[in-house]
Amino acid sequence: MNTILPIEKRNAVLTTMAGLLEQERESLKSINQQDLANYSGEDLAMEKRLLVDDAKVNGMILSLQQLASQEDPVGQVRFTFTHENGMKISNKTAAFGTILIIYESRPDVTVEAGGIAFKSGNKILLKGGKESLLSNQKIVSLWHQALEKNEVSTDWVEYLNYDRIQTQEFLEKPTQKVDLIVPRGGEKLIEFTKKHATCPVIVSGRGNNFVYVNADADLEKAMAIIINGKTSNISVCNALDKVLIDTNLPDWEVFAKQLVTELEKFKVIVLGDDDVAKATGVKAIENDLIWYEEFLDYKIVIGTINSNQEAIAKINKYCGGHSASIITKNESLAQEFMENVDASSVYHNVSTRFTDGGQFGLGGELAISTDKLHQRGPIGLQHLVTNKWYVYGDGQIR
Repeated sequence: MNTILPIEKRNAVLTTMAGLLEQERESLKSINQQDLANYSGEDLAMEKRLLVDDAKVNGMILSLQQLASQEDPVGQVRFTFTHENGMKISNKTAAFGTILIIYESRPDVTVEAGGIAFKSGNKILLKGGKESLLSNQKIVSLWHQALEKNEVSTDWVEYLNYDRIQTQEFLEKPTQKVDLIVPRGGEKLIEFTKKHATCPVIVSGRGNNFVYVNADADLEKAMAIIINGKTSNISVCNALDKVLIDTNLPDWEVFAKQLVTELEKFKVIVLGDDDVAKATGVKAIENDLIWYEEFLDYKIVIGTINSNQEAIAKINKYCGGHSASIITKNESLAQEFMENVDASSVYHNVSTRFTDGGQFGLGGELAISTDKLHQRGPIGLQHLVTNKWYVYGDGQIR
């Protein structure tokens, strides 16, 4: 068990790290270019996640500054009780101990997730993908400088440069105590981690997010929300994959045609159910299994439904438990939708692209959990703690 560092030390390390990232900005971008040159994959989404540009560095620095300004999540009192025999009982938040983060291609996770884990009093083991090795090693060297400058041991942030076989061995027989594992990546990575891990795993699962255009929708808002959800960033888990249009919408076919035209301007491949294909001329889907897919690509499926209940049922059957949005002027209908859709984040007249720790005011996130335990949705600083009972007495026996 790690001795918790005083909050002043933790904040000082985060602030130092933010300064080092600014100082080493050009060097980091240059090293990242080597990673990009070495990456010869066909995966456009992976490449976008791998890139470190000025905007990404700004985001890393901002996340560290926000973390340093937030209150200590450790030692927060959640419950108090005084027993009739005089015992004083309280429940307080506590650090997990050591957290292993396994992720693909995103050097910003080395900063953001590492920062959240460290601020919440945990030792961090970072296992990044081989495609981002040079960028990650550079960032971890900055973490070590920040720790040393504040007279803190560098083993608080460790990088595991393991291949798949070594990772599997570590998951099955860890060479040091690991209290929690968070895999961030595709379904194969998550399945691999759950299969071999010997300690709790928080699943950051697939997106496959839905927008439901209700009969009472403001169509201008619907159009903007769908275009934003699909095209602003295809490589993220909060991107949009499916649209359901209510056939009770007056002239729904006209809206569907306009939507297809707009999406095609962004080079999005549009597929439709039989009704949408007939109304718009797009290719019809061949198999209902496509409704389960997360695309991470310029691809979308549009379908029709004829009631709020049918929309809820379809989303609950196929979505990844991540995000879903209803576009409607009817507030009570929206509330019914939001209460009954089984997703971590539900929206009324808003793009699914906001499911994000920074956007939710958490100062970044460790991951976006599609599990219901231990935390759902963006996992921020205040969620990366467990709890502990403190009982004070004076010789009481039962």
